[in-house]
Amino acid sequence: MSKKVEIYSTPTCHFCHMAKDFFNDNGVEFTDYNVATDAVRRSEVVERSGQMGVPVIFIDDQMVIGFDEDKLRELLGL
Repeated sequence: MSKKVEIYSTPTCHFCHMAKDFFNDNGVEFTDYNVATDAVRRSEVVERSGQMGVPVIFIDDQMVIGFDEDKLRELLGL
């Protein structure tokens, strides 16, 4: 069963790039929301997470704040 992976990011965020590279390197499909240009998604992530920083990653219903490779591996079963 595949997991629903969403990342809220900005183009200038180093840790966002690290997370997306991690997903690509491991063949994980994900949806990327650029909160720098999308005000609706920006409001959405603040409401969902209570966070103003990025990346905020959701794997199904589990939230990961920042790039925590060990937690991502655990949640993705890698």
